[in-house]
Amino acid sequence: MTQKGGAPFLHSLFMFVSMLSSLCDCHPHPAQSISSMATVRAVSNHTTKKASDIAAEVAGYADVAKQIIDLAVFGAAQNRSYRRLADFTDTIGNRVSGSQNLEMAIKYMYKAITQDGLDVHLEPVKIPHWVRGKESAEMIVPRPKSLAILGLGSSVGTPPEGIEAEVLVVKSFEELNRRASEAVGRIVVFNQPFVSYGETVAYRAFGASEAAKVGAVATLIRSITPFSINSPHTGWQDYKDGVKRIPTACITIEDAELMWRMAQRGQKIVVRLTMGAKTLPDADSFNTVVEIKGWQHPEQVVLLSGHLDSWDVGQGAMDDGGGAMISWEALSLIKDLGLRPRRTLRTVLWTAEEQGGVGAQQYYNLHKVNMSNFDLVMESDLGTFAPMALQFTGSDAARKVMEEVVKLLAPINMTKLETHGEGTDISPWMQSGVPGASLHVADSRYFWFHHSEGDTMMVQDPQDMNLCSALWAVVAYVVADLEDMLPR
Repeated sequence: MTQKGGAPFLHSLFMFVSMLSSLCDCHPHPAQSISSMATVRAVSNHTTKKASDIAAEVAGYADVAKQIIDLAVFGAAQNRSYRRLADFTDTIGNRVSGSQNLEMAIKYMYKAITQDGLDVHLEPVKIPHWVRGKESAEMIVPRPKSLAILGLGSSVGTPPEGIEAEVLVVKSFEELNRRASEAVGRIVVFNQPFVSYGETVAYRAFGASEAAKVGAVATLIRSITPFSINSPHTGWQDYKDGVKRIPTACITIEDAELMWRMAQRGQKIVVRLTMGAKTLPDADSFNTVVEIKGWQHPEQVVLLSGHLDSWDVGQGAMDDGGGAMISWEALSLIKDLGLRPRRTLRTVLWTAEEQGGVGAQQYYNLHKVNMSNFDLVMESDLGTFAPMALQFTGSDAARKVMEEVVKLLAPINMTKLETHGEGTDISPWMQSGVPGASLHVADSRYFWFHHSEGDTMMVQDPQDMNLCSALWAVVAYVVADLEDMLPR
């Protein structure tokens, strides 16, 4: 079992804060009569309200929404989320699951949020601990050339002396299967075109196992990106049960295309691959939970979130430092204005999202017993560029409410509600029927930098983050303060 530096500190901190969390009430509110009704409110009174009544109730928050927007975009909090992100990523750097950097990041955020005057506690989880090690690749034939690579998460390593083998270049799984007899003993290079991330990522996720099925000794996969300046992109990959595990890494678009052209000419290609990757025992970690307790229904929750971990390249500023920071900033804005909604606002900074939402799944397993009290779950994990719309998944009745809520964002010209709220970390809740929301931002460049050395503060814009923070805070506060929960 791996012992990470600082773990005793975090365990002690967790125990201490857990004892205090129930005593903390950082946001005084005029005395209110606490409802004695049952906590199960999955079916809301919205279903019996007229559309005009709902519209009027939501419109009543116009002044509060403008206060939040003014503070975030023009006031004392202007550029604060950007500064927080810069301080955090410049101090900590990247934060891969299981690393000391991730542990340092959790300590950093706990301290910073505490100093901000918000109630914060830590919830322990177990997370994967994969280590990249030293890695290199070189084309030997038809000419010497260094290949830029990034090993993929969960990959096995090569023998210490590496693997030297002839290359088979293919453009699809179908081509690999047609040429299966040629793959035996070779390094398979996938040069699949980028269609969309959702479609093309299958080659990164399953390329190694598909190649191993036909006898390949390793795979090099064209990075899952539409644009490259000789920049490889990493990410998680999944071995299939019962299939030999072979080393796998991503290469640049340029090198994948180079080897494709050589192969088309009938040239023999030989590559030497060396990877020191290994998987260690699962590590201790924490989800970081921040709250403003509701004054009337503290057991009911509107959840905002982003993930604190990143890959072990770049700074993890875009993926997902920005999403984590606006989810903290939303609660800061509400606190700074002295607001306190009927229901609890809860920000969760997930751990180990990049390994498949590991921290979030354990959070769900722990809290799903209170499913009926989760009003809305929100996740920002596709960048914090200029916001274009709020994406929402929920019942038709809930959508009617959310259509009114986004009208409050008229001062920042962001009143569009789209379908398909999404997010790895909130998907278990949405699959169980809890309404979910995510940001649609101007993300055309997102996959240029995704999981690469290019994910740094240079990608971020302070004004864009102001707008994302304002949107996030207005939506969360208003939904949390409405008379009724969103109808399921």
